[in-house]
Amino acid sequence: MWKINLTNFIDYSSILVVNDIESTLNELLPAYPMHSTRIIKNEEKDEFLLIQATQAIKEAYIATSEKKYIFLCGSTFRKEAQNSLLKILEEPPKNVVFIIITNSKTSLLPTIYSRLPYKYLKKSVLKAESLLDINKLDLKDIYNFLKENQKISKNEAKDIVESILIKANNQKIKLSRKQLELFSISIRLLELNSRPINILTTLLLSIANQKNKH
Repeated sequence: MWKINLTNFIDYSSILVVNDIESTLNELLPAYPMHSTRIIKNEEKDEFLLIQATQAIKEAYIATSEKKYIFLCGSTFRKEAQNSLLKILEEPPKNVVFIIITNSKTSLLPTIYSRLPYKYLKKSVLKAESLLDINKLDLKDIYNFLKENQKISKNEAKDIVESILIKANNQKIKLSRKQLELFSISIRLLELNSRPINILTTLLLSIANQKNKH
């Protein structure tokens, strides 16, 4: 989906704010030695919990004579998980580099954010959304748009939902109260990890159906 132009190998503890965590890992990891790289994330959902923080701390204290890169990944980070990481992020063991990968600066406490340099690598999804003409939306447009964006992440889908609402307002498209509620419901369902493609399909079909009534 989104290419991340990391021209330099990241050799120091830092925070990466990205669109898609998995895509970022896929691009970064080939540059790192497998035997000294660890990926710590919640395999069941996108939230980084205390159990992952504990795992990261244990891994950091396993002695090594060469640099060890520990990637901490999560769309959101529980407050207690972050608090448990504060000391080790400020004073990491020798040869340990922490790289935090997340979707939003707001997912991190200021006490975490202030300790590490960061790279903001998020790219706007408005290019994808701008291909849609809400005023002339038909089934073919919807099909093509969904086909192009079937592998988008939860956060990319949230950006698209929000930008579609803005575009509908700008184009003075009258939306019913039920449709306006659908935008809010769409965001909530995405937060609960519903499939982005299903949410966007329902939303776009609803808009197209409303237009056909006029």
